[in-house]
Amino acid sequence: MYMPRLDAIYVYPIKSLDGVELETGQVGPGGSLTRDRQYAMVDADGEYVNGKRTPAVHRIRADFDTSGTIVTLRDGSESARFDLERERDRAQAWLDERFDPEIELVSNDRLGFPDDTTDFGPTVISTGTLAVVADWFDEIDGPEEMRRRLRPNLVVDAAPFWDDRLYAGPDSRVRFDVGDVTFEGRGPCQRCVVPARDPDSGRETERFRTRFVEKRRETLPEWAPEERFDHYYRVMVNTRTPADSRGEWISVGSEVVIDEATGR
Repeated sequence: MYMPRLDAIYVYPIKSLDGVELETGQVGPGGSLTRDRQYAMVDADGEYVNGKRTPAVHRIRADFDTSGTIVTLRDGSESARFDLERERDRAQAWLDERFDPEIELVSNDRLGFPDDTTDFGPTVISTGTLAVVADWFDEIDGPEEMRRRLRPNLVVDAAPFWDDRLYAGPDSRVRFDVGDVTFEGRGPCQRCVVPARDPDSGRETERFRTRFVEKRRETLPEWAPEERFDHYYRVMVNTRTPADSRGEWISVGSEVVIDEATGR
C-alpha cells in the first residue's frame, strides 16, 4: 500500500511575495512554520498591502536563500539584495518606491502574519490536487503554476483531493502526523482573488472563480463533508499545531499518516 509522503515545504518570508522551498522546516512557537509570513507590507493604518489589495505585488520577484533572511528583490531590470534581519529599513525603502500608498515592512518573529488568524498551522495540499485543479484551466501551465497561485506550505505526494481527508465536521479536527510531528486539520481553505491571477504578470484569468466553483462542486470527493462548503471556492487545508509539536522539525520524504478525527 502506498503511503503519502511530504513532497515539498514552502515558506513565504515576506507576505504576498515569492516563497522559498526547503528540505526541512521548523514549527515556530506560535504554530506556524518558522519564517513563514514573518514580514508584511502595511500602510499607515496597519492594513496589509498584499495581493488581495493590489496586483502590483506580482511585479516583484523575491529570491530568498534557505535561511529566509537574505533576499534579492527584483522589479524588471532593477534588483537589490538585503539581509532582512539587519537591513529591513533599506528593504522597506526599496519596496516603498514601488507601491502607493507608502508601506512599512513590519515583522512578527513568533507567529508571522498568517492569512487565517484562527487556524495558523501550515496549509496542506496534495500533488494530485494541484495537478487536477491546474487541468481545469487552459491558461494555467501545470501544477507548479497552480502551486504558486495557491501558495501552500506543505505539498504531500498523494492522490487528487487526498487533502480533503484532513478535516471532518465543523466541531471536529483530524490529527495527522508528518514524520513524528502532529498537526490537526481544521477545514478547507477559503480562497481570495490571488489564485485567479497569473503569479508573474498579475493578469487575471477570465472566469477563474466561476470555473473553479463549477469544477469543485462536480469533483468534490465522497469523503469531503459537504457541510464544510458554504461555497465551493475552497481548496487546500488549514491546520492547527498542538503545543507539543511546536519547536519540532519536519522533513521532505517523511511519511504522512492520518490518525483520527476527534471533537473539540
